[in-house]
Amino acid sequence: MTVLEARGLAKRYGSTPVFDGIELSLQRGELVALVGESGSGKSTLLNCLAGLDEPDAGSVLVDGQDLGALDEAGRARLRREKLGFVFQAFHVLPHLNVADNVGLPLLLLKRPDPVRVAEMLDAVGLGSYAQRMPRQLSGGQLQRVAIARALVHRPLVVLADEPTGNLDPRHAQAVLDLLLAQTREQGSACLLVTHSEKAAARADRCLHLGEQGLG
Repeated sequence: MTVLEARGLAKRYGSTPVFDGIELSLQRGELVALVGESGSGKSTLLNCLAGLDEPDAGSVLVDGQDLGALDEAGRARLRREKLGFVFQAFHVLPHLNVADNVGLPLLLLKRPDPVRVAEMLDAVGLGSYAQRMPRQLSGGQLQRVAIARALVHRPLVVLADEPTGNLDPRHAQAVLDLLLAQTREQGSACLLVTHSEKAAARADRCLHLGEQGLG
């Protein structure tokens, strides 16, 4: 079953094309790696797929819903309910402790679940860090907080932008295991932007974004 689809997606900055004619579909239960040179538009593509950025042409459907047919409130609601996004910059809220940062998606959905939050913290190796503040964490630990937050509400689609980029090999392996388990066991789909050959090798398929588009 297709849970995310891009049709003829294009994005420009001024007169400079970032990408054009992108055709993409993600199925339940699969992890797809997206690779490409720095500056090829991978992060911009993820932002368009999540409705965080407006494409200049084409459409994006999440679980059959056309993002272009929704207003900003509708897109925000869809993101809360069906998407998990791992940002390169983490976007961890500095005034919330680790547990509250991870639990935020559940709180926004009015489904607070401390047990689920604790499970996710254990899954990323941060079970003993629940009460710490973001300023007390390393970059790699903040990355794992962001990953736990993206997965805590069991989203239908996970969009992960370099989720292992700040992690040592052991924790990178654990995060990939977790993303694969999310897709296999819960029937979600994951699009993983990565420069890591090891991460790409574990994906069900690998797509390359370059001057010729997506292939």
